[in-house]
Amino acid sequence: MKISVEVLVAAPIAKVWESYTSPSDIVKWNFASEDWHTPNATVDLRVGGIFSSRMESKDGTEGFDFEGVYTNIIEHELIEYSFGDRNAKVEFSNEPTGVRVAVTFDAEDMNTADQQRAGWQAILDNFAAHLVSE
Repeated sequence: MKISVEVLVAAPIAKVWESYTSPSDIVKWNFASEDWHTPNATVDLRVGGIFSSRMESKDGTEGFDFEGVYTNIIEHELIEYSFGDRNAKVEFSNEPTGVRVAVTFDAEDMNTADQQRAGWQAILDNFAAHLVSE
C-alpha cells in the first residue's frame, strides 16, 4: 500500500530544495514529535548515492537509522529513493503561493497506515515550519 502526505511551503523552490537535501537543515526539522530528534544526517545527492538520518528519542532510550539509496533525482522537481525493500517519491511543484512538497511511500507492516501517515505528515509540517522560521 502507498501512503501520501504533502505540505505547501511559502518559499522559493531553490530554498525548499536546499533545506530538504542539506544535512545541516535536515537535523533541524526531521522529527515527528518534540521528544525525538535527528542528531546527524548524511546526504550523497546523486543516483546511487546513500543518505542516512539518525533518528533518536531525546532521552536516548530509542533510535534507528533511516537509510536509503537515491534512485532518481531531477533537481527542484523529484527525488526517488529506496529504503530497505520499500520505495518513496518526493515531488516538488511550484504553485502560486509556494512550493508543494508531496511524499508518497510504501507502507510497512508494524504500524497502521494512519500512524505512518501522521508521522510522515508531522515531519513535513516541521520541514515547512523550519523554512518559514529561517
